[in-house]
Amino acid sequence: MESTELIAILREVRGRVRASNPETAAGGTDIALPDLNALVHARDAALGKVAAIGTVNPRSGGPLNSLVQAWKRLVARALDWHVREQVEFNRKAIACVDAAIEALNESNRALVEFGNRLAEERALREKLEKPQRELSQEMSDIRDHWTQWRAGWEQKLATNEMQFLRSVADLEGAFQYRLTLMDSNYREAMRSQHNDFTVRLDERGLAIQQRLWADLEHVRAEFDKLIHTELRLIRQRSGAVFQSATAAAGTAAGPHQPAAPLAFDYARFAEAFRGSEERVRKGQRIYIGDFQDCGNVLDIGCGRGEFLELMREAGVAARGIDSSPESIAACREKGLQAEMADLFDYLRGLEEGELDGIFCAQVVEHLPPERLPEMIRLAASRLGRNGIIAIETPNPECLAIFATYFYLDPTHARPVPEKLLRFYLSECGIGNLEVRRLEPAVDTMPSLGELPGAFREAFFGGLDYAVIGRKV
Repeated sequence: MESTELIAILREVRGRVRASNPETAAGGTDIALPDLNALVHARDAALGKVAAIGTVNPRSGGPLNSLVQAWKRLVARALDWHVREQVEFNRKAIACVDAAIEALNESNRALVEFGNRLAEERALREKLEKPQRELSQEMSDIRDHWTQWRAGWEQKLATNEMQFLRSVADLEGAFQYRLTLMDSNYREAMRSQHNDFTVRLDERGLAIQQRLWADLEHVRAEFDKLIHTELRLIRQRSGAVFQSATAAAGTAAGPHQPAAPLAFDYARFAEAFRGSEERVRKGQRIYIGDFQDCGNVLDIGCGRGEFLELMREAGVAARGIDSSPESIAACREKGLQAEMADLFDYLRGLEEGELDGIFCAQVVEHLPPERLPEMIRLAASRLGRNGIIAIETPNPECLAIFATYFYLDPTHARPVPEKLLRFYLSECGIGNLEVRRLEPAVDTMPSLGELPGAFREAFFGGLDYAVIGRKV
């Protein structure tokens, strides 16, 4: 009967322990709580052993067995005084284990409470930090938008002021022409009147004429001074805006325009001495057949975008780079894909074999001679197998270029001989090289037609030449 009651008590205690310790983690945290079930099971087993002290194991019936059981009970009663202290000690030990279990349960409950509070504080902190993060993100977006807007605005300002400068220069030229014509007509009229009425002009009339002429010269001088002063101020502002826009875009100087702004309008200079867009586009039509099978073409030094327009007409995907913000603006107005970049940095940023076509016209003569091999090496490494490259440049074998336009451009560094360019290309894995002579000098200088044919061809052939090859 005592064993049955003890087992019932043990079950009740086990249920209380399980009810008071349901969690396995402290609240919403990842702190693992100690599992007390193993300790409770060990305590229950020990209680069972304590309850069995002094009892006699039941046996089956029979006279002999009854005698043995009676003898065992007699011995147990005789030894009760001897094991009483041991039984008491065992019960105290079990009570100590119960107290330890209860203390551990209290510790678990305290950890659960601590975990709940920690989770609440974390949720509150996240709730407070969320608006701050959103505000920081909005501020970052505003700064990025402002930076992009300012860079675009400064670039547009530079382009507009360049165009304004060109318009003012054109107006100045027209005014100078008209003033010169008026001056010539006035002088002719005064000379005619003077010849016809010299006899009738007295000293007073001659003085009036001289004073009128002096006043006209003074007005012209003042006007010239005003025009040149305004142009100088506009150029200075344009140069400052150009430097600011270049710094904001993070670009370096490229082949078509030097790093420092020139003291004149380079775009107008190119228009005057290289030719109109239609003329350049007509001369570059010879390359359409070379690039018509390509799918990823890069125009290094795209300028006003004549070659990119030809590729668009031919259905070839092409993009261009240039260091002139005015040129890039002109390309984008035509809907062409172009960006302002340094050719060396841009080529380094491409994957090897990414391109299947590279076009480069009137660029290599602007580079320092020591950097030309680097440019050829980078361009060749970015071409895939059988990719095509075409480089066009003034022909130093034609002596006429030195008497006409090569040294007119202050950004030209040094002419590149055909044999040197072919050597650089072959060293970098470009084969099947073809040389084309372009722009015969006799077309622009008809007097060369009087020279012997062989001599003219050797020393006054094409003003430009192009080398075309493929990656082997």
